[in-house]
Amino acid sequence: MKLATLDVVIVLVYLAGIFALAQWVSREKAGHQKSATDYFLASRSLPWWAIGASLIAANISAEQIIGMSGSGYAIGLAIASYEWMAAATLLIVGKFFLPIFLRNRIYTMPQFLEERYGTRIRTLMAVFWLGLYVFVNLTSILWLGSIAVNQVTGMDQMLALTLLGLFALAYQLYGGLKAVALTDIVQVTLLVMGGLLVTGITLSHIGGGSVAGGFTQLWNAHPGHFEMILSKDNPFYKDLPGISVLIGGMWIMNVSYWGFNQYIIQRALAAKDIREAQKGVVFAAFLKLLMPLVVVVPGIAAVVLAPDLAKPDQAYPTMMGLLPSGILGLVFAALVAAIVASLASKINSVATIFTLDFYAKSRPQADQARLVRVGRIAAAASVLLAILTARPLLGSFDQAFQYIQEYTGFFTPGIVVIFVLGLFWKRANEAGALAAAIGSFALSIVLKLAWPSLPFIDRVGLVFLLALALAAVVSLATKPQQAGSDLIRTDDVDYSTSAGFNVAAIGVVAILAALYAIFW
Repeated sequence: MKLATLDVVIVLVYLAGIFALAQWVSREKAGHQKSATDYFLASRSLPWWAIGASLIAANISAEQIIGMSGSGYAIGLAIASYEWMAAATLLIVGKFFLPIFLRNRIYTMPQFLEERYGTRIRTLMAVFWLGLYVFVNLTSILWLGSIAVNQVTGMDQMLALTLLGLFALAYQLYGGLKAVALTDIVQVTLLVMGGLLVTGITLSHIGGGSVAGGFTQLWNAHPGHFEMILSKDNPFYKDLPGISVLIGGMWIMNVSYWGFNQYIIQRALAAKDIREAQKGVVFAAFLKLLMPLVVVVPGIAAVVLAPDLAKPDQAYPTMMGLLPSGILGLVFAALVAAIVASLASKINSVATIFTLDFYAKSRPQADQARLVRVGRIAAAASVLLAILTARPLLGSFDQAFQYIQEYTGFFTPGIVVIFVLGLFWKRANEAGALAAAIGSFALSIVLKLAWPSLPFIDRVGLVFLLALALAAVVSLATKPQQAGSDLIRTDDVDYSTSAGFNVAAIGVVAILAALYAIFW
């Protein structure tokens, strides 16, 4: 597969246009110098549409498009539970978590942990998140993105990986979060439009020109690929263990990701106010309902159109080979948009945590200009590290999306315990939080070694319950927080939501119920 001249022109126009737009929305008024709040939280002025679009742009990237299509090829529609259950999780985040975070003017998740518990847990989790974002998230996006660029253009994979990283760095280096969030509506529009084109054209190939006919034929030919709840005799039951997907550990994975993950929640923390943040979250929830059509169905279609792929992660790039000139350029630009937007989001969050949770704490006298400068240096360093370590870390995996879930599953139970207790149980203390954080990792390793047949989603749910019990016991067995050390206010938080939010939430839940009823 090669890009025609028209395709190359479309991609170059996109790259130039999105770069110029990012710089334009980041401009400052004459005489105004960027502060840390401007750079890391977009001056706390993001509108709902930017928040919702940026949540999806930060989330949907190469690991979602390439990785979930690969899992769709291997497993089927069941992998869409990660997307559809995220929609329900976003409603919980908007209703119960954001009011507390915005009331206390939180800017990073480690900051919340320090104000609620103390400095040790903040440092531990800040180090963990920096390692996760650089060596798991950035590397996976770069690696999977470079696979796609290599297969579409023939470009050397390491060159593609390097260029993607450098462009994403340059794109957001000047403007910070504002450059990312205010351009993400363009990125998401292109992503959804491009993804729907791939889905439509692949199904049309199967159906002899009819998209609906292609979907029907695909379903009839491979009904097992349209089962949301896998039976125990399914070869991929260990990845998605039946009803546990709906009532078990996947909730923990989603709550951790959408509620307490810096590069996700940072968009909502930058909202004008709580109502704007909640509208943005609902917008993102509706977009999540649509995502499996964009990122999973093309992989299932590849089962018919390319049944002999060497690796499942080749499914999406192979389906792109069916696209005519012009459309291919548009879809490739959409894929690059997803990669760049998600990379930029994670780069900015690495810079935010390093600068505000480490540098600013050790240099309290540092002025705003220096904080912004340190943030830019941290961003550049994170990209360089990710470029150098992507191949060694990810080169041997067939389904990178599943690798990411498995790895993060060691830590997410403890993260959810720490934050949920911190938000809603005043008796929880730092000793309990540390026990949950360390215990989550240790218990996960023990269970993985002692009970290797246990599906990792079930392991996540079980470790969550054990870590919750451990945190509660340790908190009750040790001294309560010293008076005045808990700086998080919850007594005056307003959890009420607007009529619009409530109606939209009911709509999301109703659509989810219908989807699971149809594809059970």
